[in-house]
Amino acid sequence: MAASTSESDLNTQVPSSNEADQPQIQAIRMPSMEEIRAQEVWNNCAVRSVASGVMGGGLGFMMGMFLGALDNPMMQEQMSGRQQLIYNLKQMGTRSWSSAKTFAVMGVVFSAVECVVEKARAKHDTTNTVVAGCVTGGTMSAKAGPKAACVGCVGFAAFSVAIEKFFDRHT
Repeated sequence: MAASTSESDLNTQVPSSNEADQPQIQAIRMPSMEEIRAQEVWNNCAVRSVASGVMGGGLGFMMGMFLGALDNPMMQEQMSGRQQLIYNLKQMGTRSWSSAKTFAVMGVVFSAVECVVEKARAKHDTTNTVVAGCVTGGTMSAKAGPKAACVGCVGFAAFSVAIEKFFDRHT
């Protein structure tokens, strides 16, 4: 019997060593119009700032709830269980609202400044984060005076850089 090579046998042949060493080229997928529009919307500084403010407010609210629940009344021994519960709920509400406002403002200011600086410089690097951190820290502590604003600027900028290095966003 003569061995004949069929078409299915040709497709199952082992590739030569040269073919196996060649890297596989992946096809480039072009983004759809919906993806392009979504990216354009997200690149808008106002949209970024509002989204950061909402997320910061949500985070602040959750932190306020947690920290408010940890507050113990000074006269705990003299209060009934119901009075302690009411006190803790009020503390949670007060802390949540306060923290939500603070974190929302912090998110809006940081995101807006970082976006504007990034667009003005046309670069995406750590300098944008330093400037945004400094402006945010200075703004958040400005009511306490110029010395506090300077300390807030330096502290928040350093914290922002530390977070950037931890997440390694910029190479």
